[in-house]
Amino acid sequence: MRVALFTETFLPKVDGIVTRLRHTVDHLQRMGDQVLVVAPDGGLTEYKGARIYGVSGFPLPLYPELKLALPRPSIGYVLKHFNPEIIHVVNPAVLGLAGLFYSKIHNIPLIASYHTHLPEYLQHYGLGMLEGLLWELLKAGHNQAALNLCTSTAMVRELSQHGIERVDLWQRGVDTEMFQPHLASQEMRSRLSQGHPDKPLLLYVGRLSAEKEIEQIKPVLEAIPGARLALVGNGPHRQALEAHFAGTPTHFVGYLQGVELASAFASADAFVFPSRTETLGLVLLEAMAAGCPVVAARSGGIPDIVEDGVNGFLFDPADRNGAISATQRLLASPEERETLRRNARREAERWGWSAATRQLRGFYQSVIAKHSLSAA
Repeated sequence: MRVALFTETFLPKVDGIVTRLRHTVDHLQRMGDQVLVVAPDGGLTEYKGARIYGVSGFPLPLYPELKLALPRPSIGYVLKHFNPEIIHVVNPAVLGLAGLFYSKIHNIPLIASYHTHLPEYLQHYGLGMLEGLLWELLKAGHNQAALNLCTSTAMVRELSQHGIERVDLWQRGVDTEMFQPHLASQEMRSRLSQGHPDKPLLLYVGRLSAEKEIEQIKPVLEAIPGARLALVGNGPHRQALEAHFAGTPTHFVGYLQGVELASAFASADAFVFPSRTETLGLVLLEAMAAGCPVVAARSGGIPDIVEDGVNGFLFDPADRNGAISATQRLLASPEERETLRRNARREAERWGWSAATRQLRGFYQSVIAKHSLSAA
């Protein structure tokens, strides 16, 4: 198949969406498909054999790491030369509108997928009054697609409840070859804890942005004697977080990738994740694959991954002491923590990227076949 993939974010940016897309592109190419990625220009022209067509853009004022790239006529010329059999638009917002447009005027089958729960983000940026309007815009874009994919059952329900049609579940995936428990090391533990490897080590990995509610980890840190916190990642909220955590044993590590990131997960005592806006929470699967026990909010797509008391702990985000109690319980019993580690790894092993991509190819083939029948 020839697949044109439109996305608002791609390499070299690092986040859960990019992680899913780069593994998807890699496995599609391995399976003999040809992929064209249309994305904001990041300086790359190729990835794993797939061509990247970078569209110049400008940084978003509220989120400078993200580039806003506007559709332009040159995309049409590139698509005409590539001649896709299907267009897949990831989070249709700005650049993705070009995918919707060219699908319509050239009668190319269209799939869309939903990865960022934007309506929930608005309240964290003082724009909650726009939530109704945003849902209408999302509905208008997604309902042009023959199929809309979500990455958790919670998001399938939510999109359906807001009038988005033809919704299905794109199964989760994680790199179980990269993220493994045996990568735990005293050296990494000492680095993350700033020279205190014998102390309880809490970890957060992900964007440092308002909607992640990272501030909620501070009471957890303060409730556990001697505990240290490592925040891995970067983002627009870093300066505010540095002020919020001032005077606490918190280490702003910055970005880690590859084996270093896998070692960070494997070396921590608990992965604390307070976000309530996750469509899935891919980073949770990475932590679990590395055998890092998870303490996460019972919200969004997270309960699809974490089974409370079996492979991690969930807490009620409305309970001020929920995260504290769950983390204290996790750290209190080394035996229970070890059981959670084993169960978390076992759960992650069920979800390789190859299987997730085979499922996606099945969706592509089904949409293409139905489109051919309707055009006959």
